[in-house]
Amino acid sequence: MVKQSLTRLGVAVGGLALSLTAGAGIAAADPDYGPMINTTCTYEQAVAALRAQNPMFATYLEQSPPNVAFLHQYVNSTPDQRVALLHKVEHNQGAQQAFPIFQQMFTTCNNF
Repeated sequence: MVKQSLTRLGVAVGGLALSLTAGAGIAAADPDYGPMINTTCTYEQAVAALRAQNPMFATYLEQSPPNVAFLHQYVNSTPDQRVALLHKVEHNQGAQQAFPIFQQMFTTCNNF
């Protein structure tokens, strides 16, 4: 079930990320995923940050039960478990474009 949800999330997030980033260049430096891994935010804080920063992505996420389940699982996981979850989806289509959206969400979610 989790593997299927992760696959669906990767495909769904990837498709949306590709549509949101069409024409955007890829950064040369490796991004810092520390805020995503070490977040102390709750699901509610993360979604509130996402709604404020990227309403279209938030709407898409919230309309997908597998994506909602994945985000709940992610925020309720330990940092080591989060790394494992990210590794499971990192090579899915569009994941590299979606990660910056989640990185921004987790960088600011403590403000919500």
